[in-house]
Formats: sequence, structure tokens, C-alpha cells
Amino acid sequence: MGVDLEAGGRNKKVNREAPKSDNLYIKLLVKLYRFLARRTDAKFNAIVLKRLFMSKINRPPLSLSKLATFMKGKDGKIAVLVGTITDDTRLYEVPKLKVCALRFTETARARIVKAGGECLTFDQLALIAPTGSNTIMLRGPKLARESVKHFGKAPGVPDSNSKPLVRSKGRKFEKARGKRASCGYKA
Repeated sequence: MGVDLEAGGRNKKVNREAPKSDNLYIKLLVKLYRFLARRTDAKFNAIVLKRLFMSKINRPPLSLSKLATFMKGKDGKIAVLVGTITDDTRLYEVPKLKVCALRFTETARARIVKAGGECLTFDQLALIAPTGSNTIMLRGPKLARESVKHFGKAPGVPDSNSKPLVRSKGRKFEKARGKRASCGYKA
């Protein structure tokens, strides 16, 4: 059996050209930023467009506390995140921030507005800063997902830091030889 090639040969383009999502608002934003990326020389618009195409895993959320840390000493600038801004109850006082994101959780939006800040959408941002001037582009922690901890070398092999996939956490599960001194040795 050979490789079934469509007319035109192998598909060499592997990057997304459009979003997979059927969300109408995402599609409208893509239309807007396609235009801006084409008509302006700003790299900012091309980056926003590329990130609008991304899957949800590649658009990780950013917490209010991380946002506040990143924006420290950057007064007057707009924080831009192609993703969700989530609330962080550990952050006691929210500074005054001007943030543009695809989504805000209810509590995050309420806390930003209460602190005298602003929550912008991308179409509002396009009117304020069509070339992305005076903005700070941010991204959430992509490798903070629980599943990422299990990736890499198999658990138990030398130099592995991977987390084992254990059925349950208890005395009988992966707690025998090599895990305690009473059973052979403790590593």
C-alpha cells in the first residue's frame, strides 16, 4: 500500500490558516485582524491573528496575580492576552489595569473594574491601538496542566521526573520496593 496523495502532492503546510472553532465572534475577530495584519506593517496584528487560530490548549488562561506581576511598573500600557483572564483569590489587592482578552471570568472582570481598571475586547483594542502600540503581549503558562507532569521519560527510569499514572493514592499503590526502606530499599 502506498501513500494516498491528493492532487497537488503532499500537504506541506501544517500551520493553521483559520480557526477550527465555529464561534462566530472568533471568526469576526479573525476577519478584523486579517485585515489589520495585511494593511499595517505591525507584527502585533499578525501575532494576534496567529493566536486566534490556536487550539484551547495553546491559549492557556492567565490568573490575575500573574497579570499583576507582569504589569508591575508598566503604567499606562494595555495588557493583551489571546485567552482567558481568571480570578485569583490569593491576590488581595488588584492594581488598576487596562486589559484586553478574549474572555474574563465573572469575578476577574468584577475585580478589575472595581479597582478602576478596564476590560477591553479585541475589537475595542483595534480602535484604540490598531498597530499594537503601548501594549504588552502576554501568554499563560502552557505547561502548567496536570497532564504535562506525566510527559517525558517513563517514571522509574534513570533521570526521569515524570509523574506516574497511578490508579489510586494509597498504601497498596506504587509504594512497595524502592519506595520505602522496609521493602528492599528507598530511592
